[in-house]
Amino acid sequence: MRIAKPVQRVIDCFSKLPGIGPKSAQKLAYYLLHVPQIELDNFALALSDLKRTTMLCQECKNVSETDLCPICNDSSRNKKVLMVVEHPMDLLAIEKSGRFNGVYHVLHGAINPLENIGPDEIFIDALLMRLQKNGGLIEEMIIATNPTMEGEATAMVILNKLKKLDMKTKVTRLGIGIPTGADLEYADELTLRQAIDGRREL
Repeated sequence: MRIAKPVQRVIDCFSKLPGIGPKSAQKLAYYLLHVPQIELDNFALALSDLKRTTMLCQECKNVSETDLCPICNDSSRNKKVLMVVEHPMDLLAIEKSGRFNGVYHVLHGAINPLENIGPDEIFIDALLMRLQKNGGLIEEMIIATNPTMEGEATAMVILNKLKKLDMKTKVTRLGIGIPTGADLEYADELTLRQAIDGRREL
Protein backbone atom coordinates (compact mmCIF):
# COMPACT_ATOMS: atom_id res chain seq x y z
CA MET A 1 0.00 0.00 0.00
CA ARG A 2 1.26 3.50 -0.88
CA ILE A 3 1.92 5.76 2.12
CA ALA A 4 0.59 9.33 1.96
CA LYS A 5 3.39 11.71 0.92
CA PRO A 6 3.26 13.95 4.06
CA VAL A 7 3.56 10.85 6.25
CA GLN A 8 6.38 9.42 4.12
CA ARG A 9 8.33 12.68 4.40
CA VAL A 10 8.13 12.50 8.21
CA ILE A 11 9.15 8.80 8.12
CA ASP A 12 12.15 9.67 5.95
CA CYS A 13 13.20 12.43 8.40
CA PHE A 14 12.95 10.14 11.43
CA SER A 15 14.87 7.38 9.58
CA LYS A 16 17.90 9.67 9.34
CA LEU A 17 18.17 9.90 13.13
CA PRO A 18 20.66 7.59 14.94
CA GLY A 19 19.07 4.49 16.44
CA ILE A 20 15.79 4.91 14.52
CA GLY A 21 15.05 2.10 12.06
CA PRO A 22 12.33 2.09 9.35
CA LYS A 23 9.70 0.49 11.61
CA SER A 24 10.37 2.89 14.50
CA ALA A 25 10.21 5.81 12.06
CA GLN A 26 6.83 4.64 10.80
CA LYS A 27 5.54 4.18 14.33
CA LEU A 28 6.59 7.71 15.33
CA ALA A 29 5.12 9.29 12.19
CA TYR A 30 1.74 7.61 12.65
CA TYR A 31 1.77 8.45 16.35
CA LEU A 32 2.17 12.13 15.51
CA LEU A 33 -1.00 11.99 13.39
CA HIS A 34 -2.97 11.58 16.64
CA VAL A 35 -1.20 14.42 18.48
CA PRO A 36 -3.18 17.70 18.75
CA GLN A 37 -2.10 20.28 16.16
CA ILE A 38 -0.95 22.76 18.83
CA GLU A 39 1.50 20.18 20.19
CA LEU A 40 2.80 19.47 16.69
CA ASP A 41 3.27 23.20 16.12
CA ASN A 42 5.22 23.50 19.41
CA PHE A 43 7.32 20.47 18.44
CA ALA A 44 8.08 21.96 15.01
CA LEU A 45 8.99 25.32 16.61
CA ALA A 46 11.30 23.63 19.15
CA LEU A 47 13.09 21.81 16.31
CA SER A 48 13.31 24.98 14.25
CA ASP A 49 14.82 26.91 17.18
CA LEU A 50 17.23 24.13 18.18
CA LYS A 51 20.22 25.44 16.21
CA ARG A 52 19.09 29.05 15.93
CA THR A 53 19.02 29.66 19.68
CA THR A 54 22.02 27.59 20.79
CA MET A 55 25.77 28.03 20.37
CA LEU A 56 28.97 26.42 21.55
CA CYS A 57 30.47 27.83 24.74
CA GLN A 58 33.57 29.86 23.83
CA GLU A 59 35.52 28.23 26.65
CA CYS A 60 34.54 24.54 26.81
CA LYS A 61 32.52 23.95 23.58
CA ASN A 62 29.49 22.67 25.49
CA VAL A 63 26.09 23.51 24.00
CA SER A 64 24.91 26.79 25.50
CA GLU A 65 22.50 29.68 25.04
CA THR A 66 25.20 32.26 25.84
CA ASP A 67 28.88 32.83 25.04
CA LEU A 68 29.85 31.10 28.29
CA CYS A 69 27.89 28.07 29.52
CA PRO A 70 26.57 27.99 33.12
CA ILE A 71 29.44 25.69 34.24
CA CYS A 72 32.19 27.96 32.88
CA ASN A 73 30.36 30.94 34.37
CA ASP A 74 30.09 29.34 37.82
CA SER A 75 32.68 30.84 40.19
CA SER A 76 32.22 27.96 42.64
CA ARG A 77 33.64 25.40 40.17
CA ASN A 78 37.25 24.26 40.59
CA LYS A 79 38.94 25.78 37.51
CA LYS A 80 42.17 23.93 38.33
CA VAL A 81 40.73 20.55 37.24
CA LEU A 82 39.61 20.09 33.63
CA MET A 83 37.77 17.01 32.35
CA VAL A 84 37.84 16.21 28.63
CA VAL A 85 34.75 14.40 27.28
CA GLU A 86 33.66 13.34 23.81
CA HIS A 87 30.08 14.61 23.77
CA PRO A 88 27.75 16.96 25.66
CA MET A 89 25.76 13.89 26.80
CA ASP A 90 28.89 12.62 28.59
CA LEU A 91 29.13 15.94 30.43
CA LEU A 92 25.48 15.62 31.50
CA ALA A 93 26.07 12.06 32.76
CA ILE A 94 29.09 13.10 34.84
CA GLU A 95 27.23 16.12 36.23
CA LYS A 96 24.41 13.79 37.29
CA SER A 97 26.90 11.69 39.29
CA GLY A 98 27.49 14.71 41.53
CA ARG A 99 31.14 13.70 41.97
CA PHE A 100 32.94 16.27 39.85
CA ASN A 101 33.19 19.98 40.59
CA GLY A 102 35.78 21.00 38.02
CA VAL A 103 35.28 22.32 34.49
CA TYR A 104 34.99 20.55 31.14
CA HIS A 105 36.15 20.53 27.55
CA VAL A 106 33.84 18.89 24.99
CA LEU A 107 35.55 17.43 21.92
CA HIS A 108 32.34 16.71 19.96
CA GLY A 109 33.56 13.33 18.80
CA ALA A 110 36.49 10.94 18.82
CA ILE A 111 39.18 10.09 16.28
CA ASN A 112 37.79 7.49 13.88
CA PRO A 113 39.68 6.94 10.58
CA LEU A 114 36.89 4.69 9.24
CA GLU A 115 34.52 7.67 9.37
CA ASN A 116 37.19 10.17 8.24
CA ILE A 117 37.29 11.84 11.67
CA GLY A 118 40.81 12.97 12.46
CA PRO A 119 42.23 15.29 15.15
CA ASP A 120 41.29 18.35 13.06
CA GLU A 121 37.59 17.40 12.97
CA ILE A 122 37.17 17.59 16.75
CA PHE A 123 38.11 20.28 19.28
CA ILE A 124 41.59 19.04 20.25
CA ASP A 125 43.40 22.19 19.06
CA ALA A 126 40.92 24.34 20.99
CA LEU A 127 41.74 22.28 24.09
CA LEU A 128 45.49 22.81 23.67
CA MET A 129 45.00 26.55 23.06
CA ARG A 130 42.92 26.71 26.22
CA LEU A 131 45.64 24.98 28.23
CA GLN A 132 48.30 27.34 26.87
CA LYS A 133 46.14 30.42 27.43
CA ASN A 134 45.47 29.49 31.05
CA GLY A 135 49.15 28.82 31.74
CA GLY A 136 49.63 27.00 35.02
CA LEU A 137 46.04 27.53 36.22
CA ILE A 138 44.92 24.03 35.17
CA GLU A 139 46.74 21.60 37.47
CA GLU A 140 45.04 18.38 36.34
CA MET A 141 43.43 17.31 33.08
CA ILE A 142 41.23 14.20 33.28
CA ILE A 143 40.84 12.49 29.92
CA ALA A 144 37.33 11.01 30.06
CA THR A 145 36.96 9.82 26.48
CA ASN A 146 35.02 6.57 26.18
CA PRO A 147 36.97 3.32 26.77
CA THR A 148 36.63 2.30 23.11
CA MET A 149 39.30 2.03 20.41
CA GLU A 150 38.33 5.50 19.18
CA GLY A 151 38.31 6.95 22.68
CA GLU A 152 41.72 5.46 23.51
CA ALA A 153 43.19 6.72 20.22
CA THR A 154 41.86 10.19 20.99
CA ALA A 155 43.34 10.09 24.50
CA MET A 156 46.76 9.12 23.12
CA VAL A 157 46.72 11.91 20.52
CA ILE A 158 45.87 14.47 23.21
CA LEU A 159 48.62 13.12 25.47
CA ASN A 160 51.23 13.19 22.69
CA LYS A 161 50.33 16.73 21.65
CA LEU A 162 50.47 17.86 25.28
CA LYS A 163 53.95 16.35 25.71
CA LYS A 164 55.19 18.31 22.68
CA LEU A 165 54.04 21.51 24.37
CA ASP A 166 56.14 20.54 27.40
CA MET A 167 53.40 21.57 29.83
CA LYS A 168 53.47 20.49 33.45
CA THR A 169 49.74 19.73 33.67
CA LYS A 170 49.06 16.41 35.40
CA VAL A 171 47.13 14.10 33.03
CA THR A 172 44.88 11.34 34.36
CA ARG A 173 42.44 8.84 32.83
CA LEU A 174 39.15 7.61 34.29
CA GLY A 175 39.76 4.52 36.41
CA ILE A 176 37.86 1.35 37.22
CA GLY A 177 34.12 1.19 36.78
CA ILE A 178 33.75 1.91 33.06
CA PRO A 179 33.92 -1.34 31.06
CA THR A 180 35.87 -1.40 27.80
CA GLY A 181 33.68 -0.53 24.84
CA ALA A 182 31.08 1.29 26.94
CA ASP A 183 29.81 4.84 26.48
CA LEU A 184 29.87 7.26 29.42
CA GLU A 185 26.38 8.56 28.74
CA TYR A 186 24.92 5.11 29.51
CA ALA A 187 26.89 4.50 32.71
CA ASP A 188 25.05 4.67 36.04
CA GLU A 189 25.93 7.26 38.68
CA LEU A 190 27.77 4.82 40.99
CA THR A 191 29.94 3.55 38.12
CA LEU A 192 30.84 7.10 37.13
CA ARG A 193 31.72 8.01 40.73
CA GLN A 194 34.06 4.99 40.92
CA ALA A 195 35.64 5.93 37.59
CA ILE A 196 36.27 9.52 38.70
CA ASP A 197 37.61 8.52 42.13
CA GLY A 198 39.83 5.78 40.67
CA ARG A 199 41.38 7.80 37.86
CA ARG A 200 45.03 7.02 37.08
CA GLU A 201 47.89 9.19 35.92
CA LEU A 202 49.07 8.86 32.32
